[in-house]
Formats: sequence, structure tokens, C-alpha cells
Amino acid sequence: MGRRLVLSTLSVVIVVVFLLGVPLGVAMRNGIESSANDSLRAEAQRLLNTVEVRIELGEKVDASALARLVSRDRSATVRLPGGENFPLGGPAPDEGNPLRVEMMGQHGEQVTVTESRARVTRQIRKAWLLILVEAFFAVATAGALAALQARSLARPLVDLAEAAERFGSGDPRRRRHRRSYGLPEVDRVADVLERRAERISRILAAERQFAANASHQLRTPLTALSMRLEEITMSDDMDAMRDEATVALSQVERLTEVVEQLLAQNRTPTAVAADVIDIDKIVSQQLDEWSVAFSKAGRGLQLVGVPNLTARATAANVSQILATLVENALHHGGGTVTIRTRTVGGSVVIEVTDEGGGVSDALGHRIFEAGVSGGESTGRGLALARDLARADGARLELVQQRPAVFALFLAAPDYPDVIG
Repeated sequence: MGRRLVLSTLSVVIVVVFLLGVPLGVAMRNGIESSANDSLRAEAQRLLNTVEVRIELGEKVDASALARLVSRDRSATVRLPGGENFPLGGPAPDEGNPLRVEMMGQHGEQVTVTESRARVTRQIRKAWLLILVEAFFAVATAGALAALQARSLARPLVDLAEAAERFGSGDPRRRRHRRSYGLPEVDRVADVLERRAERISRILAAERQFAANASHQLRTPLTALSMRLEEITMSDDMDAMRDEATVALSQVERLTEVVEQLLAQNRTPTAVAADVIDIDKIVSQQLDEWSVAFSKAGRGLQLVGVPNLTARATAANVSQILATLVENALHHGGGTVTIRTRTVGGSVVIEVTDEGGGVSDALGHRIFEAGVSGGESTGRGLALARDLARADGARLELVQQRPAVFALFLAAPDYPDVIG
């Protein structure tokens, strides 16, 4: 594009220079020749006037006196009525077509002035050379300006091509903040591409977040379900197998709820109105799901506190939060894990604590940040649990570091939320 723009600009400038330069050169040539002829004519007129005056006064026409009226680079001839000739000035030019002016006087006298065309030719050549030099500089200047303009026009197009190539290669990240290109059409295209890049980036980020959340939220119930199925395969007691199968079915139902909740959040990120839930039912569900895992680890899992509590929240969210807290206590804590329920003011509080070493001081204030973990886990569970709590208008806090005590503050049925 840049080369084509430069060539087209140069072509236009060359045509314009030709259309203006040739007529200008012809006009200057004609002007130089006309000026030379006028000078010859004026000199011949002065010489003729002098001769006429001397004839009228009856004076003798003297060649030496007339010679002062003729320029050195010109030659002149004065012919008197009696036939006498007076050659004046320099030698007559020997070229075939010199400049020549002839004049006749009132008494029959004749004056002829000639000059070589060499001087006029030199002036015409200088004029043409000046026109050619000016034309060269005009073309060169136009070429330089065209190259700069082509570069300024090509730069935004190159940027747009790079952006389109990044989109095609699956990299929609926005580049550094760009300046206006000064071209409304190109600026508009660039703005559209940037908006599309931002939208694609948000979509990809949401998809990655969804995949990460789904993998984490599904891992816990799947782990508990796999343990239940192992117990069923290893048991010979039909009654025990029936009980384990019942619990496994309830875990499958919760797993289905988790999947439906994830899909609903991905389709509609807006908050859904919470319902009044039975706290004992949700906590008992967690006890049933994790009892096998704690038994295999030789540890206990118990429920204490105020019974028959209700709160305004989403059952699936509260179940997932408690599952995350219990799983963290299993993998990172020690001793018996206790789930305690109580009320504080207008909040229903569910606490999960264990008898382990707790949370370090360096990790305490960052425990809910995504990617922060004191072990080999992903560090996503507690961050996701806090997000789920906030989605219900609840609050998840680390209220004690040693031993670790995590508290979920839920809104009582008569209170809208507890976020503060």
C-alpha cells in the first residue's frame, strides 16, 4: 500500500510539473527572445535617430561618433542615401540565423543591427535548467511527503492486521493503550476490534473461571461418593449396603444440584433470591457424606450446638461451603472436626474447627485469596467458598487461627443479609 501510494503521488506530481513546467519554459524562452529583439530595436532606433539628426542639420555622418552607440557584442551597418556604408561595432556573426533588426529613415538611410544568438541561447538554457531543478526538488519533496504519509497511513493498518492475526491465533489480549490514528474510519475499526477483544477476553476468563470452579466443586462430592461406593463393594452386610447406597444416592442428588447450580451461574450470573433452609438437614448431610473418609483417617467428625436453626440462603451454596471447610479440616487439620451451630444477633453461625496446628500468621490474612494455600492444594476452595457466601448475602470468616475456626454467618429468616 505504501509503495502504491508513493508511486501514485509521484505520478500526479510529475504530470503537474510537466503541465506547468513546459508552458513556463516556452514562455520564458519567448520572453528572453522578445527582450533581446526589443534591445536590438532600441539600439537601432537610437542609431537611426542620430543619423537622421545629422543629415537634417547638414552635418557629416562620422563613423567614429556613431560607433559609441553600438554595443561591443553587436555589429551594425549604416547605409546613407548616397550609397555610402559605415560598418560599426564588432564583427558580424557568422551563424546562419542571428538576431537582426533593420530600420529605414525618412531620407532613405538604413540601419541594420545584428547580434549572435549565443547569449540568448545561454539565457534560455539557464531558464530551462532552473525549471528542471525546481521540478526535481518538487518531485523529491512530494516523494518524501508521500512516503511519510504512506507510513502514517500504513501503521494503523499494520496494527489492525496484527490485532486480527492475534484474534485468529486465539490471543484476544488487548495491546497497550493506543493513540488516535487521526483517521476516523480507521479509529472506528480499531475501537470495534478493541471492544471485541475485551469481550472475548471476558468470555474466556469466565469460561476458565467456570471450568476451575466446576472442577473444584465437583471434586469434593465425587470423592465422597467414590468412598461410599468402595464401602458398598467391600461390605457383605445387605442392610449396611442398603444404608450406604441410600447415602450414595443422596450424594448423587447433591452432585446433580451442584452441576445445575454451576450451569445456572454460568448462564445467568445475577444473584438468585435465597430461600429459608434447614441448617440441621444440611449439616447432617455433610456428616453422612464425610463419615467414611474420617473413619478411614482414624479421626472423628461431630455436630454440636443449637438445633433446629433456619437461615435465609441457598442450600446448594451452604452445602458446598461446608464441604470445602470439612475437606480442608480433613486434609490440613488434625484430631476431631467439630461443626458447631449457634446464633449471634440476627445471624445464624456455622463454625468448623479441628484440633490441628491451625493457620500460620503469614497465611492468616490471605487465606481466602485465590491461589493461596498452606499445602499442596490449588488454593481455590476457600476463595470459591467466600464467593458463594457473598452470593447469598452471607459472610465467611477465619475467626481464630489456632486452632483454626472458620465461621459462616448466614442471615436469619427475618434479616435480609449479613454482609458487612
